[in-house]
Amino acid sequence: MTTTLPAPDPVAPVDRHRRPWPLAALAGLLAAAVALGVAELVAGLVGPASSPVIAVGDAAIARVPESVKAFAIRTFGEDDKVALVVGTLLVVAAYAVLVGLVGLRNRRLGVLGVLLFGAVGVLAAVTRPAGEWPDALPSLAATAAGVVALLALLAPLGDRLRTVPAAGDRAAGGLDRRRFVVTGAVALGAAAVTGGGGRLLQRRTEVTSLRDGVRLPVPSSPAAALPPGADLAAEVDGLTPLVTRNGAFYRIDTALIAPRIRPADYRLELAGMFDSPRSYTLADLLGRPDVIERDITLTCVSNEVGGALAGSARWLGVPLAAVLRENGIRPGSDQLLCRSEDGMTIGAPTRSALEVEDAMLAFGMNGEPLPVVHGFPVRMIIPGLYGYVSACKWLTRIEATTFDAVDAFWIERDWAVEGPIKIASRIDTPEMLREFPAGRRAIAGVAWAQTRGIARVEVRVDDEDWAEARLSPAIDADVWRQWVLPYDFSPGRHVLTVRATSTDGEVQTEQRASPFPAGSSGWHSVEVIAG
Repeated sequence: MTTTLPAPDPVAPVDRHRRPWPLAALAGLLAAAVALGVAELVAGLVGPASSPVIAVGDAAIARVPESVKAFAIRTFGEDDKVALVVGTLLVVAAYAVLVGLVGLRNRRLGVLGVLLFGAVGVLAAVTRPAGEWPDALPSLAATAAGVVALLALLAPLGDRLRTVPAAGDRAAGGLDRRRFVVTGAVALGAAAVTGGGGRLLQRRTEVTSLRDGVRLPVPSSPAAALPPGADLAAEVDGLTPLVTRNGAFYRIDTALIAPRIRPADYRLELAGMFDSPRSYTLADLLGRPDVIERDITLTCVSNEVGGALAGSARWLGVPLAAVLRENGIRPGSDQLLCRSEDGMTIGAPTRSALEVEDAMLAFGMNGEPLPVVHGFPVRMIIPGLYGYVSACKWLTRIEATTFDAVDAFWIERDWAVEGPIKIASRIDTPEMLREFPAGRRAIAGVAWAQTRGIARVEVRVDDEDWAEARLSPAIDADVWRQWVLPYDFSPGRHVLTVRATSTDGEVQTEQRASPFPAGSSGWHSVEVIAG
C-alpha cells in the first residue's frame, strides 16, 4: 500500500519584478515638493530671501572658489543666477530620490536624510550676510512637512521588501498602489497650493508700483545734449547703441533675489570716520539742490576681452563728494565700506569718491527711477572703477574706514583692492565666424577708457597695416565711443583685430590677462568668412 504524503504549503516566492523602488524614488520627490512648497509659503511671510533654495544658493555664491564663479559668468553670462537656481533644484531632486530609496529600507535613515537637508537650509539662511534668526523658519517648516510627507508616502510601500502574500491579495510585499496614488495626489496638491500661496504672499514685497510712483527731480546740472549723429548704430547694423536701454543693461551681482526696498522705508546711514554722520531718506536725496545728470559707461571686472558686460546709461543722482564732505569725512579714511540691503559689502577708495567729478549716489537711470535689479532706490557709481569696488546696489550704509581695518566681500576673495578700469575695445560686427558676401562692409564696435576718454581706434585685417577707424562724436570722457571702418573684403577667411588709444596716449596692451584679479586685457580678434 502506497501512502501519499500531503504536499507542503507552498512558500511564496520573492517577486523581483514588483519591487517598489520607482515608487520610493517618486515618494522622495513628492516629499521634497511638499517641503519646498511649505517653505515658499512661510518665506512669503518672513521674506523671499529666506526661501531655502535662495538661501542655499546665496551660500553657494559666497563660498564657491573664484574659478567657479568665473566659469559660471563665462558660460552663462547674466543667466548665471538662473543656472544656479536650476542647478540647486536638480541637486535637491537627486537628493530627494536618494532619501526616498533609503527611506524605503529604513524609515529612520530616511527621516534623518530630511533632517540633514533641513539643517543645511537653516544654516545657510542664518549665516548669509543679511541673515537673521527668523530666516530659519521656512527651512524648519519645510523639514517638518518633508518628514510627514515622506512617512505618509512610504507607508503604502511597506516597511521592507517582503515575499509575495497569498494569491488574491492586492498588495505585493505590503505594497498598496491605490493608497500610494491617493497619498501622492494629496502631496502634489499640497505642494502646488502652498507653493502658489507662497508666491502670492511674496508679491506683497514687490515695490514695482511704488517705484513707478517716485518722481525724479529736474537736475540742476543736466547732461550735455547729444550732438547730431552721435549714435552710429543708426547707420551700422549690429553696432552696439550709444545708450543701453534699461532692460538690456548687463547685471552681475550676488543677489539671487533683488532686494525690495519700499521708498518710504529707505535710509542711507553714514558711519565711521565722519565728524557728524547722519542718515538720509530717499526724499532727502531727491530734494537736494545739487542733483546732477551724467552719461557714464559701466564695466564689470568679470568682462572677458570682447565681452558684453559693459553698458552706457544716463544716470541721475547727487554728487557723492558733496555728501561725504558735508558730513565731515576725516582725512584718515582711505576706504568707503558700502553695504547693500542684502548684506553685500563693497570697498570703494575714498580718494576716488572725492576726486572723480561725476561720482554719485544715483537714483535715476535713463529718465526713470532705478530698476529694482539695478539697485532701486539708490546705488553708488564712481566712473573709472570696476563695479566690484564702486557700484554698490541697494545701498543702505557707507562707513568711512581704512583698507587696513576691514576687507570688503571681493577683497576677501583676493580681487585687487582698487580696480581701475583698463582701456578696452570690442568688435561688434561682423560677428565671429559670420559668413557674408565679399565686398565692402563695415567693421564696427565700441571702445572705452572711463575718466580718460578714447582718442583713436585702429583695426587690422589679417597681416595688413593698422587702419584708423572713424569715431562717434565725443560725449564725455566717462562714455564709450563707437567706431566704424568700412573695408573691402576679398573672398575667404579673415582675422580682424582692434586696439584703442586713450586721450592720455596709452595704447591698449596686446598682453592677455584673465579678469581675475584686476580685469581682463588684450586685443579683441574675430575670424570672419567672406563668400
